[in-house]
Amino acid sequence: QQPGTELLGAGRYLTLQVADNGTGIPGTVLQHIFEPFYTKKIMGRSGTGLGLAVVWNTVEEHNGTVIVKSGDSGTVFTVYLPVTTEESPAAVVEDTEDLHGSGTILVVDDESIQLDISSRLLASLGYLVTTADSGEKAIEFLQNHSVDLLLIDMLMDPGMNGRQTYEEIVRFAPSQKAIIASGFSESSDVKAAMELGVRAFIKKPYSMRQLGRTVKEVLRE
Repeated sequence: QQPGTELLGAGRYLTLQVADNGTGIPGTVLQHIFEPFYTKKIMGRSGTGLGLAVVWNTVEEHNGTVIVKSGDSGTVFTVYLPVTTEESPAAVVEDTEDLHGSGTILVVDDESIQLDISSRLLASLGYLVTTADSGEKAIEFLQNHSVDLLLIDMLMDPGMNGRQTYEEIVRFAPSQKAIIASGFSESSDVKAAMELGVRAFIKKPYSMRQLGRTVKEVLRE
């Protein structure tokens, strides 16, 4: 039995480990990392303080736990989830809605992982995708190229946010279609972007179905 798993019920568990080789998490931080709204990032811009809290609650709801070990050679998160012997219910028939489409899309996001995920999702649906990791780069690209649709993250740091980026773009491309994405509910900046002509708002994290349906609806307008 691993330290920290004493409260788990008897039985078989599946484990998932995520590790890095960084400098480790200080002890004063380690004891708070699963607390809601605790973050070392800039609150509301590059972090919400909810990521690990969501992980913890989700695992707990499935009668599992998360163990963290950290030191000078790196950090290891181990998720324990109970293995069930119950039969799986009959597979639910999936919605046959066709989410595939065609067109060119520029994805603008300061998070490289989010750029990669969004690009892969859209490419798998048939779109030609280009990326920019800042509002400034998106503006520069669109001054010499055209795309059918923009997918813009609202919160980007440092530099221009999504609303500012779109506001500048519509100065030279007034009919440019765009979707704003954000991990927060519709803020004043999102509403201002919608008033400028942004066609839709999509909340992160979004599924392939949500993204595909939103993109298709906007391009069809």
